[in-house]
Amino acid sequence: MPNRDLQGILESHFEWFHRRPELSNQEHETTAHIREILEAAGIEILDVPLKTGLVARLKGSISEGPVVALRSDIDALSITEVSQSPYPSEHPGVMHACGHDFHLTSLLGAAVLLQKERDTLPGAIKLLFQPAEEGGNGAQQVLDSGVLDDVQEIYGLHTSAEHESGIIAVSPGAVNAAVGAFRILLHGKGGHAALPHFCLDPIPAAAQIISAAQTIVSRTISPFDQAVLSITHIEAGTTWNVIPPEALLEGTIRTFNTERLSEVSEQLEKLARGIGENMGLKVEYSWQINTVATNNDPLLSGFVADTARNLGFTVVPAVPSMGGEDFALYQQRIPGAFWTIGVGSPQALHHPGFTADPAALSTAAELMAALGVAALRRMADNPERAL
Repeated sequence: MPNRDLQGILESHFEWFHRRPELSNQEHETTAHIREILEAAGIEILDVPLKTGLVARLKGSISEGPVVALRSDIDALSITEVSQSPYPSEHPGVMHACGHDFHLTSLLGAAVLLQKERDTLPGAIKLLFQPAEEGGNGAQQVLDSGVLDDVQEIYGLHTSAEHESGIIAVSPGAVNAAVGAFRILLHGKGGHAALPHFCLDPIPAAAQIISAAQTIVSRTISPFDQAVLSITHIEAGTTWNVIPPEALLEGTIRTFNTERLSEVSEQLEKLARGIGENMGLKVEYSWQINTVATNNDPLLSGFVADTARNLGFTVVPAVPSMGGEDFALYQQRIPGAFWTIGVGSPQALHHPGFTADPAALSTAAELMAALGVAALRRMADNPERAL
């Protein structure tokens, strides 16, 4: 059964954050409100050199005990909301379409629960309200600050539109994809559309690249691997009777294996250069890896599942997602587990109609708090079980 007193408080906070979404690295109002709530609860806020976002700490009586981190993200997306929420976004063109308002509200709830038993904690719990998860380099900013250097384990949550409200999903191994972004710029020679023989038209080359790129995954990647290549941005020309001098293609590649990610990019570059240069064009290809795959520690993902069941929650295996998640950067340095909670949305993440059911807030908060306490006690009582 949900904690009804806590649930009411969290729904009020959730409404406030949902109405006021802010983009990556611009979460000033969000950060200020989180700080206000934590300070009112008497929770210590650490001095961390972050422009937005913050880190709080709850410390028990054992000064040299273990340290666990609980993480949420706080930024929104550049999407115009069309959901049926009774309290839609008040910021035009920006909405919480990925549930970050749900995540941060859940972590605030965990903070309230943990504060009540702070004196009994055999160590410290750091509460990370991370900025700029949506491609804004937020996790790296936090890691560069050094605030997590003493952390032994880290846990994060995410909303799931696939599951009914309150269902916990967690699995070992890769649960979110490694993500890369590519950019192909084709340089030709523009001119009159009636005189194509005097031009080097980049549009036919772009069309061939788009078509041929779809064979990379189906014909160069093992069927036992999983990969996605999507071209999502095409730009060429400004009017109907002029052949443009350039054409731009952008998109993303996603796999559950970072090495495979780079292999697909290499195949795409060869293909683009071959087609473009064969048609007399100059080809510029650029590529960046935005994040590696989120890879759950097997022992800690089992620990999340056991803790959730002990609280009486329903637990199911997580559905692997080709969506990226920069929680993966923490896992490269700190053993960690990333779990999801069903919010019963009628639409998928990043859709303008996405709606997170606030009824699951107290469930998420209780599990986050329980993970922090149980992890500290496990490590304090059994140091050999600390990873």
